[in-house]
Amino acid sequence: MRKKRRAPLWARLCTSAGAVLLIAGGGGLIGGKVLLDKTTENIAVENLTGEAGKTEAEGGGDILEGPIDMLLMGVDARARWAADDLRADSIIILHIPASHDQAYLISVPRDTEVDVPAFEPSNYGGGTTKATEAFFHGAQNGGGWGGGAQLLAKTLKNLTGISFDGAAIINFGGFKSVIDELGGVTMCVDQQVTSKHMVFVEGKPMFLADARKTGKPTKPVVHKVGCRAMEGWEALDFARQRYGLKNGDYDRQRHQQQLIKAMAKKAATGGVLTNPIKAGGVIQSAGKALVLDIGDAKITDFVLGLKDVAANDMVLLRTNNGTFAGNGSGRERIDETTQAMFEAVKEDRLAEFVLDNPGVVANEK
Repeated sequence: MRKKRRAPLWARLCTSAGAVLLIAGGGGLIGGKVLLDKTTENIAVENLTGEAGKTEAEGGGDILEGPIDMLLMGVDARARWAADDLRADSIIILHIPASHDQAYLISVPRDTEVDVPAFEPSNYGGGTTKATEAFFHGAQNGGGWGGGAQLLAKTLKNLTGISFDGAAIINFGGFKSVIDELGGVTMCVDQQVTSKHMVFVEGKPMFLADARKTGKPTKPVVHKVGCRAMEGWEALDFARQRYGLKNGDYDRQRHQQQLIKAMAKKAATGGVLTNPIKAGGVIQSAGKALVLDIGDAKITDFVLGLKDVAANDMVLLRTNNGTFAGNGSGRERIDETTQAMFEAVKEDRLAEFVLDNPGVVANEK
């Protein structure tokens, strides 16, 4: 029997989409509770974990008891793309130990070679492909985003052994509004990179494809080394770059994790938690960016029960020692240390594993 304790942890911990901001702390608790009761009203809710959902036999039960494992999937959904023509460009496993005093983010390389099981809702017969494409195969033939998420979750469970308490699909396009509602975030650029997605047209940032349609001169968007406050478009664009970076997608994974943590920090320090108007704006923006799997759990009880997990308690972890681990076919394999890390997640002994293997901790600058 599948447990019914899935609820969005995004509220503060890492929901790259900013519901993150709603775990009230201190004086914001009363107003935060009222707002949290309304959070799901404008956020799409679906079963995103399917057969990969954690069962009672695997530790299911009260959401506020035991470890919590969530799957975060980032997609780049633009209006011109069909609902089933999407891949999971960002795949992150969020682990919160039973002590509920810390949160760990682990990015799964998008090009990891995986065995994708057959999936009847999308008429997919199964096959070997990249992790990013598992979502695509589940979304085909009417499977939709929910089907894509369920097939990716099942694929990852087979690969890592981890079952999930819940999940979220985060639309990159929605990130911009959430970050802007926060008043921007501080990001540290560790290596200069020129955007492959955006350019300036008459001083304004614009997607490259849209800029070409204007016929006007363009200027490259260059992310220069240094720490600075970024608007939504800039922070999101930087976190999406992988070409031109020393470690390619691994550097992008790290930058995405940094963005999640930066959002959580801004929520905690930017007055969002104590200002119902600000919090309400973030909720509205998050509703346009998220699809959540929350089961039958009440979000308010869950979020307030985890209010002691702060942004500074988020630990960013890397797979494959932060470098491409090719298998000879242009795809990646999961090395032994990473597989052991996944096993530690499943057994809720990740803190001990990190102490014994400090090299898995990602540098934040």
